[in-house]
Amino acid sequence: MTDLRLAFYGDDFTGSVDVLLQLRRAGWTSRLFLGLPDPTELQASAREMDAVGVAGVARSLPTGRIESEVRPVLEALSALRPQIVQYKACSTADSSPTVGSLGRVIEIAREVFGPATVPALFAQPDFGRYTAFGHHFAAEESQVYRLDRQPTMSRHPITPMRESDLARHLSLQTSLPIGSLHLTEYSDGPDIARKLALRTDAATVLDALTDEHIELVSHAVVANFPSNAPQFVIGSGGFSRGLAAAFSGGGTSQPGTVDELSDDGPVLAVSGSQSPQTSRQTEDARRQGWTVLALAAHDDGPLVDRVIAEVAAGRSVVVTTGDAAEASDGGSLVETLSARLSAVIEAALREGSNSRVIVCGGDTSSHVLRQLGARSLSIAANPVGNVVLCRVASPNAWLDGVEMLLKGGQVGPVDLFELIRTLQARQRVAPLA
Repeated sequence: MTDLRLAFYGDDFTGSVDVLLQLRRAGWTSRLFLGLPDPTELQASAREMDAVGVAGVARSLPTGRIESEVRPVLEALSALRPQIVQYKACSTADSSPTVGSLGRVIEIAREVFGPATVPALFAQPDFGRYTAFGHHFAAEESQVYRLDRQPTMSRHPITPMRESDLARHLSLQTSLPIGSLHLTEYSDGPDIARKLALRTDAATVLDALTDEHIELVSHAVVANFPSNAPQFVIGSGGFSRGLAAAFSGGGTSQPGTVDELSDDGPVLAVSGSQSPQTSRQTEDARRQGWTVLALAAHDDGPLVDRVIAEVAAGRSVVVTTGDAAEASDGGSLVETLSARLSAVIEAALREGSNSRVIVCGGDTSSHVLRQLGARSLSIAANPVGNVVLCRVASPNAWLDGVEMLLKGGQVGPVDLFELIRTLQARQRVAPLA
């Protein structure tokens, strides 16, 4: 038995890292495992930390593989007896009936945690994500779009968003009833708690346009906590921060300095992201003097040799998927391309000419870190916004201690790659407001 307040599963690695950042902004300690650790290690962290998390790859998995990925983790987290267990989903609700199904997750969660309605909150205002009257909105290039019209998400290569009504979106993924609770029904935290307690839907989508709305809902969820079992919720990193603030009475703290960063040097970036923002970032890097290369259709040997030579010469490199993205489709494409990008990273790191890596794409990042053999992540720096540079822990000497940015497709300013390259040694973490 522990005094753990929050345990979470992240359905990709970039989103899981966002939870680390959001909890740190609330002054919490947390540890993120890259895959389910053994029970002894998990229990030890639960006794030491305010929160523990397990990063996974469910967002990119076919529905038939979700249970084997998710159920063991949810059962292990439930056994810790935290107050809340969160399934951290992308703030754009990335999922479909066939890939990354959140509906299937809700079905599994009901079997693990019981039939109480699952609060589902995807809004994250500081990241331009809002829900109003059950419909979800996402910003891009400073303009807010309805989710099914957002330029990136409406054309997502694996889970294109065709529906902005989140209850309808989730209903397509399960036969269970999915409802929503709108802002016009909010009066105060206790009122929301009462309404949630009376819901008979399997999950209830909650509105939020501001941080204050998220905190109101989070206080209601914490107040609704049953004393005999953990409560299960689904939602964004914004929900994570709201829950931490609710437990902490709304207080936040500012972290001090972090461990010294590596010396300024060449950076290797690899990208499985098809996001327009990642493309803009890649082109900016090219203008800044980075070498931009693409995976070939098949043989990666010449590309690996070129990457090693460029990095050894002190030049930073971006490797994109190029024509290789046409090789297959669906979840297998993510795994195939991630394996090839992982091989490029490993070859470069074994040569020892760089110690900082950028991995673009939420699904890509998840698979790459698993394939490289990473064990856990901690925050090394937060240079801007929700961008987090992590330090990797691994039994592989060539990977242990490497500084790595895991970047979702739409994350970061256009000049992000160069910003990360020039991040100086002993840099302070940016204020976490």
